Amino acid sequence: MPKQKPNPEGPEAPSRAAGGCVLAVLAGLVFAVAFAVDEAAGVLSLVAAATFALWRTARRVSDSSAPPPPGVDRPSCSECAGQELVGVAPLDNQKGMWIYKTAPTDRPNHTHIHVSATPPRA
Repeated sequence: MPKQKPNPEGPEAPSRAAGGCVLAVLAGLVFAVAFAVDEAAGVLSLVAAATFALWRTARRVSDSSAPPPPGVDRPSCSECAGQELVGVAPLDNQKGMWIYKTAPTDRPNHTHIHVSATPPRA
């Protein structure tokens, strides 16, 4: 019995489009059954599913409008050199401005704040 050669590309991953088609067919069957039982139940289930889909999409859009996470790059000034980066946040009242907070190693309980127009890189 000859041995099968292993696939150099690894096992094939299932397609996301195929999974979406399966879910669409299953949802169609559920709605068909709901309409077959009672027309009002079918309409209500369709409205409920559409409301849920719209709510989920609106929630996802509001999450995507958040500012990008801070990166490792930061502005350099003579006071910031060699200090530990504590946090980066966008400035609320001026778009495109960032607040960098650093902690000096030689002075405990002190935070240096640097405001810069250069965004952090991800």
